[in-house]
Order: sequence, then C-alpha cells, then structure tokens
Amino acid sequence: MARIVQFDTAGGPEVLELRETDPRSPGPGELRVRVDAIGLNRAEVMYREDAYFYPPTFPSGLGYEAAGVVEAVGDGVSRLAVGDPVSVLPTFLQTEYGTYGDSVLMPADAVVARPADLAPEKAAAVWMAYLTAYGALVEPGRVRPRDHVLITAASGSVGLAAIQTSLRIGAVPIATTRSAGKKARLLEAGAAHVIVTDEEDVPDRVEEITGGEGVATALDPVAGPGVDTLAEAISPGGELLVYGALDPRPTPLPNAQSFPALSTRTYAVFEITTDPARLARGVAYVDSGLAGGMVDPVIDTTFDLADIADAHRYMEGNSQIGKIVVTVPH
Repeated sequence: MARIVQFDTAGGPEVLELRETDPRSPGPGELRVRVDAIGLNRAEVMYREDAYFYPPTFPSGLGYEAAGVVEAVGDGVSRLAVGDPVSVLPTFLQTEYGTYGDSVLMPADAVVARPADLAPEKAAAVWMAYLTAYGALVEPGRVRPRDHVLITAASGSVGLAAIQTSLRIGAVPIATTRSAGKKARLLEAGAAHVIVTDEEDVPDRVEEITGGEGVATALDPVAGPGVDTLAEAISPGGELLVYGALDPRPTPLPNAQSFPALSTRTYAVFEITTDPARLARGVAYVDSGLAGGMVDPVIDTTFDLADIADAHRYMEGNSQIGKIVVTVPH
C-alpha cells in the first residue's frame, strides 16, 4: 500500500489526511517516484485554503516538490530508469498531480536526475525557490553586476535563493525582514544589507545604502499597498517584480499619480516551468550552481509525513528561515 495526503474540503491544516491507497502504475509519459523528502511551499497552503489562482478538485492531493527514486516508468519514458535518484519540478497543476505521499505518479517532464551525493532533504528544497529566482533575476537579463537588488520577505526559501542568485550574478542583495531576530541569519546567508521594516524606513535606508541611486530591481512576494513604498526605493528605469500575494489587499499601480519611471509586473515560476526551452536553461543554471556550490538551499526544519498538518501550521506561523521539508520513512 502507498500513503498519500488528501483533503476533501478547503480549510485549515486539519483538513489534511494521510490515506492508504493502492500504488498506481504509471501511464504513458509518467513515472512513479518513491518519495524520500518533500519541500513545502506557500502555494500549497493557499491551495488547501482555496485561495490559490486555481481551485482544488476533491478529493485533492497537493504538493509541487519532492526528491526520491524512480520506482516504475511508463511507455515512452527513456530518459530515466528504475532506481535513478530524482527530483520533482513544479511543472504541473495540483489538480493533476501531487508530491505529498510516499509513492506518487509524476509526468516525466517534471522529473530530473538528482546528483547521487545530494541528500533528498536538500534536493527537495531546491527547485521551486531557485527556478523562481532564476526566472526573475537571470532569464530576463536585466540584473547586471553591481546592481542593487531589493529582496523583500527575504527569510523565505525564495528570498534566500534570490540572495544567492544575486551574488552569483555579481549584484548586491539588500534583504528586508520584519523581525530584527532574523537580521543576523540573513547577513550570514549572504545579504549585503538587511533592512528591518518594523524599525526602519525602506526608501530612506535604500537611499543611504545605494548613495541615492535606488535599487535596479525589487523582488516582492507580498504585494498589497506596500508596493507604493517599494517603488520609492527603485531607481529610474528599474523594475518591480511581484511574485506573490501574502497581503490579500488590492495592489495599486505604484505611485501612479507621479508617473514613476519604472516597470511593474507580476511574475510566476510557471513562466519558466511551462516553457520547455526556458525550463531547460533554468535547470542547467541551477544544476551548474549545485555542482559549483553556488546553490545551497537552507533548510529551516523537518517534519515527518505523518505530521503534515503540523508542518502546514508551522509554515503559517511565518517564523521559518529557509525551507520546511517533510521526510518520508519507508
């Protein structure tokens, strides 16, 4: 028997149930993966709450990331074989596939080889965060060496990946956090500067840090009215990328009445993961970073699969620095 996590109605973490089911054989173009570790993402919390950009269909599984070993392959799959260590990329809808389980079906194009020396816990913490950072900062080619990059809510897995990616480009990452208690950890993670937003004014600190130039790019998962403040910190011709909606309030066009000379747009990792050519470039970029030690995911804590509801509760508490990973005993 296999164990998978499902839920029958939208709601809090308590709706998640670990259920036994017969393992399914992979169809054409599919793999079955024995899951050893699962990376949690804010998107899964929103999906569980029916607050994501598409609704769940019940009973629903969930989960975008995992690491494990190939258990079975379907017709037409030749790139990977039984026994290969692999990671799962977020290329699919959670209404179609999900990684929360100990044996799951996946589309073959969502699965990549995992270096044998990369622990499953680390491998499960890589792809959502680093492909998001790659698509925001590298693929468009706008961020250049010595540019200042403002990374808000920087203690999350994407924020930390964006710090490492900025450094890899040669840019200067400026991290923000609400909590002074996270400042030292963010500096240790590579941030050149940290702004504690509960204590400091973001535009004033950015002006001080950049000598009045402002940042070339701001990467923001919060949205809401706060984008007005971020826009004040962006240099003329710079860019604001909004890749999340942690603040559910409406998001205005930043400082629209003053017609600021900046570009503003929304961004999602699916711009990369649903485009085969862009995904191939992103995978190659992240793989080379893993090989060279420039990609090093930070794991905050781990939970057992049986404690998946507690893992979601912990994520909702917003105290983590880095990735929350669920391990799967066999």
